[in-house]
Amino acid sequence: MYRFRHLKILTPYLWPKTEPKLRYYLIAALLFMVAAKVSTSLVPLAYKAIIDNLNGENARLLAIPLGLIASYGLARVSASVFEELRNVMFVHVSQNATRLLGLRVFRQLHNLSLRFHLERQTGGLSLSIERGTQAVSTVLSRVLFSILPILFEISLVTVILWRLLNIWFAVAVLTTVGGYLLFTITAVGWRTRFRRELNQANADANNKSLDSLLNYETVKYFGNEEFEARRFDMSRRHYEYAAIKNQVSFTLLSIGQTVIISVGLVVMMAMAARGMVQGHMTLGDFVLVNAYLLQLYQPLNFFGFIYSEIRQALIDMDNMFDLLSLKREIEDRPGAAALRLTRGEVVFSGVSFGYDARRPILDQVSFTIPAGKTVAIVGTSGAGKSTLARLLFRFYDVTAGAICLDGQDIRDVTQASLHQAIGIVPQDTVLFNDTLRYNIGYGNTGATHEEIERAAKMAYIHDFITGLPDGYDTRVGERGLKLSGGEKQRVAIARTVLKDPEILIFDEATSALDTHTEREIQAQMREVSRNHTTLIIAHRLSTIIDADEIIVLEAGVIAERGRHQALLAADGRYAAMWQQQRREVRAPATPPA
Repeated sequence: MYRFRHLKILTPYLWPKTEPKLRYYLIAALLFMVAAKVSTSLVPLAYKAIIDNLNGENARLLAIPLGLIASYGLARVSASVFEELRNVMFVHVSQNATRLLGLRVFRQLHNLSLRFHLERQTGGLSLSIERGTQAVSTVLSRVLFSILPILFEISLVTVILWRLLNIWFAVAVLTTVGGYLLFTITAVGWRTRFRRELNQANADANNKSLDSLLNYETVKYFGNEEFEARRFDMSRRHYEYAAIKNQVSFTLLSIGQTVIISVGLVVMMAMAARGMVQGHMTLGDFVLVNAYLLQLYQPLNFFGFIYSEIRQALIDMDNMFDLLSLKREIEDRPGAAALRLTRGEVVFSGVSFGYDARRPILDQVSFTIPAGKTVAIVGTSGAGKSTLARLLFRFYDVTAGAICLDGQDIRDVTQASLHQAIGIVPQDTVLFNDTLRYNIGYGNTGATHEEIERAAKMAYIHDFITGLPDGYDTRVGERGLKLSGGEKQRVAIARTVLKDPEILIFDEATSALDTHTEREIQAQMREVSRNHTTLIIAHRLSTIIDADEIIVLEAGVIAERGRHQALLAADGRYAAMWQQQRREVRAPATPPA
């Protein structure tokens, strides 16, 4: 039952303080709901009056039954009209609540740390969000306009039967309803675990299919289509078993509900028949009891489905609310000011860090990137090079030491201002499945087409784009798969140019490119970084020989530092790496067998 605490979270969205118009819509919807149920309850009364008049001496006076018949029809039409008006009023409230809560979750996801996104499976995450936002609308509409109307109608019918007939009919109604509700709540609680298994199996199947499709080329390279099909089939098999158990449990619930309602129906019909035999009840009273029982049967039968749906919706909302309850790993400190850059000097002072406390990555790393200068970081894989870039962008906070920009600790400034000041060209450029114009313009979403073209020209990709049939409106495909590695890197450089940051980071931006493309990208990087404070994370040493300082990182500590020629002359770790790479470049290709 703890999940019903989620309803408290939904209250501000149901009754928004800043939207009086939506509150009026909600009040109108509630009034129409009451009017609909009152009209529905009047239908059997009109039916009883018609039967009594037709069965008595007044049957000869045709005008009386015709008036009652008209009233009967009016009551039924009114009930339907009021229900439709209720739906029209409430749809404004429910859709607004769904939109705002979905927006809240979306913003929360972007505020969570990189660590969270690296560990999370995208397929399961998107499924949780989709189900959760849909569940919000379900819970709001079902609680307000299914559960409450059913309870209101039951109360109204109970009072009517008590006043028109006797208290035992009211007791019979309450006993039947009470037994029905108790059985439904207990059975639905029992079914909860089957629904949870179904959700987990569905999420697992979605994760496997999405992961396999995202790695389409890898699957093809290794000829593992059948292996992936078997993995997917196993996931769907688990879903199949969970779905069967879920359906069997639902069937048992439905049978139990039908038995309870049928027993109540038989008992009350017997009571009405006995009253007729004893002479203190009319045929109209017998019809009235029957009509009310049949009228209650539908909402009560519907109640079982609605209660199940609400419980399932609350389960679906679990993951979404878990996301909302997650604390941000990286947050702005209270009173954090915007970053103020005057020169653009970057200082790493005694920086230590580890993604896991048991495995440190950086140990007391200190260096300075003077304003307008370029510092390159080189080293073997796993030395901590890319970690420095992530720390500077504040994807993570250092565990010791500090990183300062123009004397300001980046932990003391707002993340928005810090991110605005830094532009990154990553090793693996991931593009949106949209046009080239959109992807370049992402560096400055308010940029004009002329500004986008100017950035493309600086990245030497404008001529390539204009040579395409659709030009800047060419779609790049999911993750930019329609473009080559060099083309994607040029797009990444163009959008960074468009952003116009004071500090640039090139994180192994050419390591995956061929030599010719690498030299072209390298020349563009030099032009773009002119007069900018620049940090280059490099794998190929030939790309950073012009750097103002080169730092050799080894096992999280600085092993060597200096300019290219000085490091070669020192004949240390850097010189050995240089010679090794030169030998690899000069080594002749292995002749074909």
